[in-house]
Amino acid sequence: MSKPLIYFVLICSILVPGVLSADSVVEEIIARVNNQIITRSEYQHEQQQLKEDCQRQDSSRTEQECQQTQKDALRGLIDRELLLDKGKELEITADTEVIKRLDEMRKQMKLNSLDDLEKAASAQGVSFEDFKQNMKTEIITQQVIQREVGSHMNVGSDEIKKFYEDHKSELARPEAVKISEILISTDSAGDDQQKIDALKAKADDLVKQIRGGASFEDLAKKESQDPSGAQGGDLGMFERGKLAKQLEDMTFGMKKGDVSDAIRTKQGFVILKVTDHQTAGVPPLKDIEPRVQEAIYMQKLQPALREYLKKLREQAYVKVYPGYVDTGASPNESVPVETTAAKETNAKILKKKKKLGVF
Repeated sequence: MSKPLIYFVLICSILVPGVLSADSVVEEIIARVNNQIITRSEYQHEQQQLKEDCQRQDSSRTEQECQQTQKDALRGLIDRELLLDKGKELEITADTEVIKRLDEMRKQMKLNSLDDLEKAASAQGVSFEDFKQNMKTEIITQQVIQREVGSHMNVGSDEIKKFYEDHKSELARPEAVKISEILISTDSAGDDQQKIDALKAKADDLVKQIRGGASFEDLAKKESQDPSGAQGGDLGMFERGKLAKQLEDMTFGMKKGDVSDAIRTKQGFVILKVTDHQTAGVPPLKDIEPRVQEAIYMQKLQPALREYLKKLREQAYVKVYPGYVDTGASPNESVPVETTAAKETNAKILKKKKKLGVF
């Protein structure tokens, strides 16, 4: 399975609730946020997703830590509805960005059209409309956060320097090489030595062209028979121990910009280019300043976002039913009175969700 397809399947599993029959889930509203409702099945799905994310992203985290994360499931669902309502108020739309992202995904998966992407989603048991809607939700909430919170935060040069000095041990990196490849597959040649020799000659000619000034990236897109060809042959960064010994010995002995001879592998003839060769140790600040700035930004963003969401809660109608806890609520937050109009709207939403098979 190619990397883009793996990414697509992963995104599907994260964004879209699992397929559940209407008979298998107790229909229960557990919270209301303005004119929107949150159901028990949505809450259970969010809890399960948080658990899987916790285990997948950091295997060192304990079961207790993952359980604590799951306790914030309802908070996250309420946060989402509050941000979406704010997005409407700010007249933020995401339709153009959704199409752009879907088209990028289509290109990565080497599909001819968005119809083909929809078929790929269906093959994974995913509703393409749900997939697009969840992508739209993600884009809108991100834009609200950036506009309302992120745009008001600044990271000064003194902060960057201090963070760099205080976290040098964490910023240290191992020796690694960034590699691009061109694969000339020998699968079609079988045991025919003449065909194999012809393919070897083709690979040797490509090496000659590249060393003569031709663009490795352009030739990878045109000639490589590996999925990475679509990205100009880029395979990413590799530390020692992550490559086959033959390739590791070769690439770690190369400098940035070096191109290998054609190498015979099980798949065929491979041409490698080292596009970056980072040394072990703490890199100079100038090389990682954007990374340090991003780390400081994220440190500031989380508490600032939490405060912003608390304010949104105070301005909104939020009701959590007995037996469930919103960990983002203020201790002194009062429960507003639900209007008749809100009740009618929520009833319509629940009916629509049943019809669409959300539960």
